[in-house]
Amino acid sequence: MEAGLFTANNVWMMICTGLVFFMHLGFSLLEIGLTREKNTINILFKNVFIICVGLLMYYIGGFNLMYPGFAEGSAGILDFAGFGIAPPENGMTPEYADGGYTWWTDFLFQGMFAATAATIVSGAVAERVKLGAFMIFTIIYVGIVYPIAGSWQWGGGFLSTMSYGTAEGFYDFAGSTLVHSVGGWAALIAIYLLGARIGKFNEHGKPRAIPGHNIPFAAAGVLILWLGWFGFNGGSVLSADPATTSLVLVTTSLAAAAGGVSCFIVSTICYKNYDLTMFLNGILGGLVGITAGADQMSPNDAVFIGVIAGAVIVGGVALVDKLKLDDPVGAVAVHLICGIWGTLAVGIFGSLAGFDQFLVQLAGVGIVGAFCSICAFIILGILKATIGLRVSEKEELEGLDRHEHGMDAYPDFGLNEH
Repeated sequence: MEAGLFTANNVWMMICTGLVFFMHLGFSLLEIGLTREKNTINILFKNVFIICVGLLMYYIGGFNLMYPGFAEGSAGILDFAGFGIAPPENGMTPEYADGGYTWWTDFLFQGMFAATAATIVSGAVAERVKLGAFMIFTIIYVGIVYPIAGSWQWGGGFLSTMSYGTAEGFYDFAGSTLVHSVGGWAALIAIYLLGARIGKFNEHGKPRAIPGHNIPFAAAGVLILWLGWFGFNGGSVLSADPATTSLVLVTTSLAAAAGGVSCFIVSTICYKNYDLTMFLNGILGGLVGITAGADQMSPNDAVFIGVIAGAVIVGGVALVDKLKLDDPVGAVAVHLICGIWGTLAVGIFGSLAGFDQFLVQLAGVGIVGAFCSICAFIILGILKATIGLRVSEKEELEGLDRHEHGMDAYPDFGLNEH
């Protein structure tokens, strides 16, 4: 391979790494925008903690747990290549990863994905989770659960070789299941164990809106996430291949746009108002939906996937409320339900479409869902029984910023001037 092409591939992957890192700002702004002012510092603290600890856990063992190099004949379920990230001899040469990037770039790009799974949970449990319990959960889930699930597909494990009829392996291009649903299943278990925020449901069990304090922040967060998704999906090509990369960016954008438009139309028909938060979550639903097959879809396929994802968001949010679960940012609808939809869509649309592939996709969704749900339930259940998951009623009513951090996000300096 030419040195120039190898360098270009690696530079593109480093740019994509930066874009995925930038997504953490998007998640932060979205979460604080859709929640109340009194919990802003708490949410920002969690998001900063996630990216720092996520990278460290991925360095300590997560990377080698996710990419263990399963031995020939292995069941492809669990293996570990050791602690740390010592590179192989060809780690910085075109012989590594088909010349798409170096070992260091590989680690950093994948590490950015790892932290995203816990970020999804952060939004769902906002405004009532104990910070200490959340931090312990993040360390275990990002350090162990996410890499094991990822190894089953991206690490060459049993999902990647699971075949049925004409289908040859489960397919998840950039993580509708392996990132978004992994986070979504944990979010679902967490909000079930935590319970709803005080005041979310009235005495008759009917949901009440708890407005976010800064919708402009939420809108900015979603637009940043859309931009970051160019790295999330575009980088998953694992090189700067012009044809595939450009197709992926087109399908990603079209699905996002279609998801947003579909969601706002359906929600307007159902609720008789133009709800910006639904519009924003529809965009995210389209992005999550296209992520599993962005490289396999035509532009028309991408639009169909986005349209359905947008409608799924409206139904998903209503379903979560009907089940008397409290998800302040719509994480379950966006990341779990649309993640499932996007994964199944690989068997319906695009170059891999077929009944056999659909069944393999369905099996993969079920296997990963069962594993993540059980793990999340065990981790969170132990935390609930020991140190507790939920803050006190007084702390929740007065705000976590004051009680857990001793500061306000927006201090009124005018009152303190003499």
